[in-house]
Amino acid sequence: MWPFKSKYDKLTREDTVDAICKLEKELQGIESGLSEKQKQVDDLMLKGKKETNRELKLFYAKRINGLKAEREQSVQRAMYLLYNIQLLNKLKTAIDDNQFFKKTSKVSLGNLLADQKKLAKFLNKTLNTRVAAEDVLTSADETFKDVEQIYEKNESIYGMNSKDDELLAMFETEETVNEEQELYSANNLAEKKNADEEE
Repeated sequence: MWPFKSKYDKLTREDTVDAICKLEKELQGIESGLSEKQKQVDDLMLKGKKETNRELKLFYAKRINGLKAEREQSVQRAMYLLYNIQLLNKLKTAIDDNQFFKKTSKVSLGNLLADQKKLAKFLNKTLNTRVAAEDVLTSADETFKDVEQIYEKNESIYGMNSKDDELLAMFETEETVNEEQELYSANNLAEKKNADEEE
């Protein structure tokens, strides 16, 4: 018999479910934040399209790009929480399976440990789960490094970058289209009025 008990011996299904509920609540908070950020982006896009002052358009473009960056960060956090929830659900399933087989097969712990092939399979599954979880963290770390490496210190704080320029161009194109539509509508109205007066 082993001299030390595993911490999993004291782990209950209720503990696991509580942990899952807490993570899901946190995930819901992030999802709500994502919806709010999307609404802010949409509102700023409308303001940017209507604005005539170029400086204010640049401000809206920068604000939109800032919100998009925050949204991407929130999405990463949400995916991390989702992955944790998935792993905890696997643990909950393992606990349920363990209880099920204990109750139905009446196999003692000694007999379970005596079955080396099944024990090795179980330990390999546990190890694979750990490796997969660690891979998520190391991948996230690599993502941080990649993003930090492409960062260039320049006048992007006060100047105009390519994303700002794209949004400004879109605002101006939208403005031109709106002006052309208004001019077209005004011309049609004037022609109709002239035609009515001639009659």
